[in-house]
Amino acid sequence: MNNSLKHTIYNECIRLLEARISDYRIAMNAAQEAANSDDKSSAGDKYETARAMGQLDRDMNAKQLVEAQSELQSIIKIDLDYISESAQIGSLIETSNGIYFIAVGIGVLEIEKQKIIVLSPKSPLAKEMMSKKIGNQFLFNSKEFTVKNIS
Repeated sequence: MNNSLKHTIYNECIRLLEARISDYRIAMNAAQEAANSDDKSSAGDKYETARAMGQLDRDMNAKQLVEAQSELQSIIKIDLDYISESAQIGSLIETSNGIYFIAVGIGVLEIEKQKIIVLSPKSPLAKEMMSKKIGNQFLFNSKEFTVKNIS
């Protein structure tokens, strides 16, 4: 594994988070407009229900927007050039069961024909990996992992 792979993964995470932020803003505004523009019908309850549903959609998107903005801020703080002997936030970890990047909860990315799993530092697997060094082994979900490389 090389540092350019780590930079590519990092940049893709930022691109995805920025796209999520944009999507949540658009969805939040659309839900707000829908709630505001529903004409009052003769069935007042129907109007109030539609308005309440629009507000719930707006609130859900607002919450997701704040979460995505927070994730973006946390990944921006990562110093990609710092390489630790042990796994930590910002580490790209090659194990016997795959390659993992501990940064934010993105999920699976395919980069340079490799499957990379981007984990939140709060995820159970990332917590298990933290502070492991090359050669360390650990058990997670009945699978044995061996740390092969950290960058």
